[in-house]
Amino acid sequence: MDKKLTFKKVAVVLLMAVAYLATFILGATSGIIHPACYAYIGALLPLVFALVYLNTCTIIRGFGAATALNGFIFVLFLITGEADVAYIIGTVVLTALAEVLRKANGYGTLKGVRRSFLPFAFSFFAYTAHWWTDTEGSLAAAVEEMPAGYDALMKPVIDNIPMLIVALVLTIPVAIFGMRLAERILKNRAEELE
Repeated sequence: MDKKLTFKKVAVVLLMAVAYLATFILGATSGIIHPACYAYIGALLPLVFALVYLNTCTIIRGFGAATALNGFIFVLFLITGEADVAYIIGTVVLTALAEVLRKANGYGTLKGVRRSFLPFAFSFFAYTAHWWTDTEGSLAAAVEEMPAGYDALMKPVIDNIPMLIVALVLTIPVAIFGMRLAERILKNRAEELE
């Protein structure tokens, strides 16, 4: 019976990782609408990330919830060549912060989940960071991969550092709201935590 429970838990965590990946893909493809969508959608994605993260934390009651989710995407991005230096560093730092905060505030507590979600919520920004850390390379890739003139649309978005700061700051209240919303949607799961 324990093996079935363990298999079921692993299957649910894998399902959560796939849902998390789907959210990343949704965020990345939002750039088709306009480069600003790609650059700033990371501020809104915590609304969905919170559901995945809370559910994963109720299954993994020790180290590893943030690592399992970000690690899944990390490995896929390494395999597909999507992982650049900014993404690797950002993801490792944000994942480590989430794991440390969850341990410090209690693995089995809602407080631990809430506090550890704050750095985790910025995970998509680790993916988009290449626009600011390798602007020339990003613009060159846009010329190759996107419709003509897309790079010209990107440049003002990249140069608008105040808007990036606003998006980063906005991520915090969105993450807090997203987690509270996730707690209501997944009420039974949230009640399993202290």
